[in-house]
Amino acid sequence: MGACISTAKVSGSNSNNTTVNHNRKEAAKAQTKTTSSTVQEASRHHHHNQRQNKRNETQKNKRTNTQQQPNHQNNPKDKHGARRQSGLIPCGKRTDFGYDKDFDKRYTIGKLLGHGQFGYTYVATDKANGDRVAVKRIEKNKMVLPIAVEDVKREVKILQELTGHENVVRFYNAFEDDSYVYIVMELCEGGELLDRILAKKDSRYTEKDAAVVVRQMLKVAAQCHLHGLVHRDMKPENFLFKSSREDSPLKATDFGLSDFIKPGRKFQDIVGSAYYVAPEVLKRKSGPESDVWSIGVITYILLCGRRPFWDKTEDGIFKEVLRNKPDFRRKPWPSVSSSAKDFVKKLLVKDPRARLTAAQALSHPWVREGGTASAEIPIDISVLNNMRQFVKYSRLKQFALRALASTLDDEELSDLKDQFDAIDVDKNGSISLEEMRQALAKDLPWKMKDSRVLEILQAIDSNTDGLVDFSEFVAATLHVHQLEEHDSDKWQQRSQAAFQKFDIDKDGFITPEELRTHTGLRGSIDPLLEEADIDKDGKISLSEFRRLLRTASISSRNVTSPRNPRKI
Repeated sequence: MGACISTAKVSGSNSNNTTVNHNRKEAAKAQTKTTSSTVQEASRHHHHNQRQNKRNETQKNKRTNTQQQPNHQNNPKDKHGARRQSGLIPCGKRTDFGYDKDFDKRYTIGKLLGHGQFGYTYVATDKANGDRVAVKRIEKNKMVLPIAVEDVKREVKILQELTGHENVVRFYNAFEDDSYVYIVMELCEGGELLDRILAKKDSRYTEKDAAVVVRQMLKVAAQCHLHGLVHRDMKPENFLFKSSREDSPLKATDFGLSDFIKPGRKFQDIVGSAYYVAPEVLKRKSGPESDVWSIGVITYILLCGRRPFWDKTEDGIFKEVLRNKPDFRRKPWPSVSSSAKDFVKKLLVKDPRARLTAAQALSHPWVREGGTASAEIPIDISVLNNMRQFVKYSRLKQFALRALASTLDDEELSDLKDQFDAIDVDKNGSISLEEMRQALAKDLPWKMKDSRVLEILQAIDSNTDGLVDFSEFVAATLHVHQLEEHDSDKWQQRSQAAFQKFDIDKDGFITPEELRTHTGLRGSIDPLLEEADIDKDGKISLSEFRRLLRTASISSRNVTSPRNPRKI
């Protein structure tokens, strides 16, 4: 379904994705493919010709994302090629991964399911209970550089952190011996999502069936993001069905390009698959939002059977992604529901600040299960981030956001109501200090002290009753950029209505006296006024008020990637 690109990262443990490395064209001939968890062999060849036709325009640029290995490693018998190339013992052979050493005593390896440059995936049998599992066997000889070892360790860590989630392949254990690392996982035999798309009439899903698939992918993304993890390669090939049943659960199986990101940071390398890559990835300043874009691309494909961004060349695809909007005029889009189109459009917003988050998308009417929110809406990392930011805002920004929040209707607040309900564990209509602490603790990269949690609650708690009610919660968690991007006319109306709550005499300006009256603050009002009064005329205009609201939204600073990117 798409050419793959990886201009900065080596993924030594991953054997599923194909990538282009613009630095090393000489290695760009090889393409190998496997499922990181498993798919039965018959399914792997299902619709093979169709898949080749859809991919052949980018085939010459493809290669596996174990980039730094030379072409001779495509030969599984050439185990020592890397040693001959460097004259050194491969890093993988010199590394003790710290994994269990008794794989052969516990499992019997069976048939081969697939392979890539670094290893092979097999069916195996647990000797203790006869259970069938999937085993990815990765060759230590081919882990030439330290980064290849790091990638294996990171993939195991990711699987450990996410295991137990209903839509992530279950991780059982990791083993090693002198020659291999073994990753033992749940066996999935229902085939790739890609195969099921191609098997559908016109390669299209019904809206109902598409919503079921998309909901499961969004749950994976939301869970990743709470762990400070960005998947970075969401595409149909990286999702398997547990079984061949039509209602089989979908499982994310390949985390070879996934990486942890520290709060407030952005990735500056270009990683992913060309048809699914987000604009901000190409601009070298991406984060969790890029996963949601990729799911938007997949949703578009599910509903119409075509890619939203297409060209004969990789560079042409990138230009389409950066410049053009998806086409919703060609068939079958006129017959697709307005709710489905609204959903896709809000995932394919080019500005990541205005794009729906994974948790927000789960609250969208189109994807809600049976018309209501899923039983478990995950906590939204952007909601937690907005609460942490709110405490840093000036008093005027906080007052302005409260005024804006009071202008919104129930439909506009539906996703925030889901988030409020998720945090309000005892369902008494307010968030206590303990509930706030539990919610903020779910954003795992943040190690927040209790004193900091209290400071956040007190900033949001405008009536000082020690609790956060829904209106206070909305003021602190609004996505201002989304309001403006999704409906500019409504944004104009809402922001003007908020402005008029301050502009008592309706002369089009907020004066110091009006500011004092609205806020009830004593003492000098000048510091509040100066922040918004850009032209220094002693009062705040509507345009200045709107600018104040915009600057109170999520920060979009371009910060260095937590990993040292290697430039093209």
